[in-house]
Parts: sequence; C-alpha cells; structure tokens
Amino acid sequence: MGHESNARPLRAARPQKGLSGRLTVAGDKSISHRALMFGALAVGRTEITGLLEGEDVLRTAAAMRALGATVERLAPGHWQVAGRGVGGLTEPEDVLDMGNSGTAARLICGLIAGHPIFAVLTGDASLRKRPMKRVTDPLAASGARFTSRQGGRLPLAIEGAAEPLPLDYTLPMASAQVKSAVLLAGLGARGVTRVVEPEASRDHTENMLRHFGATVRVAPQGQGRVIELEGQPELVAAPVAVPGDPSSAAFPLVAALLVPGSEVTVESVGLNPLRTGLFTTLREMGADLTVSDARTEGGEPMGDLTARHGALRAVDVPAGRVPSMVDEYPILAVAAACAAGVSRFRGLAELRVKESDRVAATAALLAVNGVMVEIEGDDMLVHGTGAPPAGGGHVVTHMDHRIAMSALVLGLATQAPVTVDDASFIDTSFPGFADLINRAAGGDALQRLNRPGKP
Repeated sequence: MGHESNARPLRAARPQKGLSGRLTVAGDKSISHRALMFGALAVGRTEITGLLEGEDVLRTAAAMRALGATVERLAPGHWQVAGRGVGGLTEPEDVLDMGNSGTAARLICGLIAGHPIFAVLTGDASLRKRPMKRVTDPLAASGARFTSRQGGRLPLAIEGAAEPLPLDYTLPMASAQVKSAVLLAGLGARGVTRVVEPEASRDHTENMLRHFGATVRVAPQGQGRVIELEGQPELVAAPVAVPGDPSSAAFPLVAALLVPGSEVTVESVGLNPLRTGLFTTLREMGADLTVSDARTEGGEPMGDLTARHGALRAVDVPAGRVPSMVDEYPILAVAAACAAGVSRFRGLAELRVKESDRVAATAALLAVNGVMVEIEGDDMLVHGTGAPPAGGGHVVTHMDHRIAMSALVLGLATQAPVTVDDASFIDTSFPGFADLINRAAGGDALQRLNRPGKP
C-alpha cells in the first residue's frame, strides 16, 4: 500500500466569518500511556476518562492485558483497568508488539525489569531501528538482563530481576522516557531509587506516581532536578481524567488568534508548566489567551483556554524554552508570520530530528507562502509585517502531521488559499482535525482536493 496512492491533499482558505464555539481535542498521549500502566500496577479498579484511542496507546493497553491486568473499554475514551499490584504482573504468553510507540517500548522495559518474568518486545520497522540502550543500560544495574539485536535495537528479550536493586542514575540528557523507565523499575525494589536529570523534563510519571499513592520527592539541582522514589509502595487504584493535549489545542487556539472576529474555547486542556511554553510565548506576543476553570485532575493541572483575535507582535524565544514547546514551533512560526516585526526562535537543534527536519520544513512552509524567513545556525528568524501573508503556496509536508496542520492554519489567515500535499497522517495525533476547524468556521474553510488525473 504505497503512500502516494493514499495522499489526501487539503486546501485552507480564509473563512467568511470568525471561528467560534467550545471545542475539545484528543487526550494527552503521554498521560494516556501512563494511566494504563499505573492502573495495571495498582490494587483495585482504575477508571480512565478522556483516554487517547490512537494506535500507540492501544498498543500499551494490549501489553497491559498480556501482562495480566484486566483492561476494558466501556465507552469512547472511557476505560477501566483492574490492576495486579506492584510486583504482580505475570509473564506474557507471546511477544509484545509495541507498533510505532517508542514511549510505550521504553517505559515497559522499566516495568518488566522490576518483575521476575521473561518477555520479548518488538515493534514496526521504524521502532525496530530506534536504539533502546539509553534505557536498557541503566536498567541492567537493577539486576534485569537484556538481549537485543546489534546497537540495542528491538526485538529485545528481557529477564526481569527476582530481587530488583534500587537505582541511582544520572541522566546524560533530559529524557522523560529514560527517567520514567528507571522510576518504574524502582517500584519493585526495596529502598530508594534516585534519578538526577540535567534539565527538567516532563514530569507526568512523578505526578501520577503520587496520585496512585507512591512517595516521590523532587528537589531542584542547578538547571535540573533530583527525583527520589520510595520502593515497593502499595499503589491504589485512582481515577484519571486525561487532559486534552496542549500540542493539539495549539492549532485551533492559534487559528482563533489570527482570523478576525474569532473567539474559541478549548475545554479541559493540560496546563502542566513543562508543556505550556507556547502559551507563555503567545502571551508575550500580546495574544488574548485566558484560562478559566483551572483545576487538578490525576495530579495534572488543567483548565479551559479561550483565544480571541487580536494584533500580535514579534517575540524573541530563549533556547531554554525548547523542552516545554518542542512540538509547537511550526504553529508558533505561523503566528509570527502574521505578527508585526522580526521574531527569533533560538536553539532549535532538537527540531532537526523529529518526524521530519522541522526547522527546514517550517522555513519552507513559510517561504512558499510569501513570508521572509532566515536560518542562522540553530536559530530561525521570521519576518512578520503585521498583515496577512500572501499565501497561495503548495506545502510539502514530509508526512509530518504538525507541518500539515500548521500550514492549514496559516491558510485560514492568508490572502490566497494554502494547499498541503497530504493530510492523511494528521489522524495519528489529531483525529477529526479538519471537521473541528470547519465546525468552528461554520463552513468548509478546509476542503479536500482531488489529485491531478483523478475524477
């Protein structure tokens, strides 16, 4: 099944009136994975609402079933997990296939390392190329044994430790996945597991550990943090309301900021401060962006975000903000293209190794639509005039869902419509994106195109 035959070109044009309404976006993927895993490790029945039902998360659900938990889908987004307790997972009868999910594969390495069981992990062609040594090397110190293909790649055989040892590990780089794998292994060990991270990475694991009853201490150390977990806790089932993914909420919110007459509210968005760099940056640009009904669910802050159209000004984004908004630079660049002045985004090296080289792809997206953009080392400069850009471009998305959605949002604001070569893979992170934008616009602002030579 070739990619070309399934390509779905889409065109975005300025709507007749502003965007309006109350919207919801898909649940946060990072929290969805963890809710299923902690539900499987807890005693009792954990109710999960708002679970993201994408392919990656469904692989985690299947793996938890294979490890002995009872995992049931009660309704869309509403799941129940009857857990086995810490140390209670059972040996799977077959290989665990993690599909394309690096998060699931790396976290499950930690989960199994702390149990006296044998398991084999594999994944799709893409995941089988990705190195696992960054988690298996520290986990081996707990007493678990790992056998893999050359370079630490899947398939990977794991023999968990009968008496896992607590780990004391300093991360070479900020990685929520490696940190989480070490903490999950530490659940099965007597004593304190300690992780030192050089910069703060996403802390969903620490928040959820506390929510399920573990004792976790976090202390600042330089730019980073020291995390300590008391081993062998009794985790008790606790309800988890998965917040809307802030990375997905970014698209309708920025669209509302750019289209005259718009006011849009996205409900129940995750507001973890390690994920909200984009919202901070938009406010620095003068965006009318407000939070209502702020609350904490499952250890995570969340609230309803309202965006209203207004003039934006250029911004200088420090490199230190990259970890909290690494996925949001393409949509921020679209906002900067419509702002007054020259914006500079600093220190974007990490964006060159995402689904595509997002620095190059973002620059091309803007340039083909009449926006002046410069790359200086790892910095990007976007020249905005304060007026709608020309548009009219055909954007090559490189199968990157965030490039596709960013280009379509730009097309809602430009003078001439913007076309993307393929929107089919948007569903990996934001099912129903085009329908949601069209409902808010009250019409067909996003229109599917027939490919040349097709009826």
